Amino acid sequence: MSKAVAPPLELASADPSIAQEMTRWLSHLGAERRLSPKTLEAYGRDLRQCLDFLCSHWGERVTLKRFAALEATDVRAFMAMRRADDIAGRSLMRALAGLRSFGRFLEREGKGKVGALSAIRAPKVAKTLPKPLPMASAKRLADADERAGEDRETWILARDAAVMALLYGSGLRISEALGLKRREVPRPGEGDVLIVTGKGNKTRMVPVLQNVLELVQEYVAMCPYPLPAEGPIFVGARGGPLSPRIIQLAMERLRGALGLPDSATPHALRHSFATHLLSRGGDLRAIQELLGHSSLSTTQIYTGIDSERLLEVYASAHPRR
Repeated sequence: MSKAVAPPLELASADPSIAQEMTRWLSHLGAERRLSPKTLEAYGRDLRQCLDFLCSHWGERVTLKRFAALEATDVRAFMAMRRADDIAGRSLMRALAGLRSFGRFLEREGKGKVGALSAIRAPKVAKTLPKPLPMASAKRLADADERAGEDRETWILARDAAVMALLYGSGLRISEALGLKRREVPRPGEGDVLIVTGKGNKTRMVPVLQNVLELVQEYVAMCPYPLPAEGPIFVGARGGPLSPRIIQLAMERLRGALGLPDSATPHALRHSFATHLLSRGGDLRAIQELLGHSSLSTTQIYTGIDSERLLEVYASAHPRR
């Protein structure tokens, strides 16, 4: 059974050849690339806006040949027009990505190479950071009893609670927590530090609270699978490697149970660890080491410290005469 082909689009600012290629491009993205309908709608809208601009900019309808000869100054003028309409950097980035995708499609189809699109730098996008959780909420996430009503085995609830406790109690990345070997996690009363392997295969030492180790030990005692010393301490429901997605899904369920916002993610627990330490007078350099950041500026951005807070630290700690 042959696929239904979408009817060609009608574009007032471009000739039928552009409309036909645009229709084929969007069909390709939907069928082959499996992009979502919302993304396809956004890409189509961005390209239409670009064609409308070029029609006005050049004073004539856009042809396939003219579009293929697009110059970098034309693209910059379009982006400047969009920015003047207070379009956010992320939307501008999406628009440029869509135009580049259309240009690559035309090239693959032998309809010309739109080289100007690859010469344009993507606009900068402001970094968004996870919001820290209130201390009480962060602690409740590590309580297996909060999920007691779920139809899941007790050891799995204990496992998830232990992972959450490590993320918040020691500021670990989720990959770092799930990468821990059993021998690397001391029993309660037999140690108070973890040796963690982070980004770039770099190791660092982080403290771990005894009550967190107790939660881990409770999970280990309940786990129905063997946990060899050289194997991962956290395993999945069938005894294999535990996927980060499982912890993310557990967090989603807890969000609903505790009435937390969508910003409450596993990574937000690491952010909360750093922010709560800072709010209680923690040293910025020490927090940098605990998080495993290579530069202090990364920690400053991560913990959301503003200039006023830095000046307060300076005023209180500088050895004045």
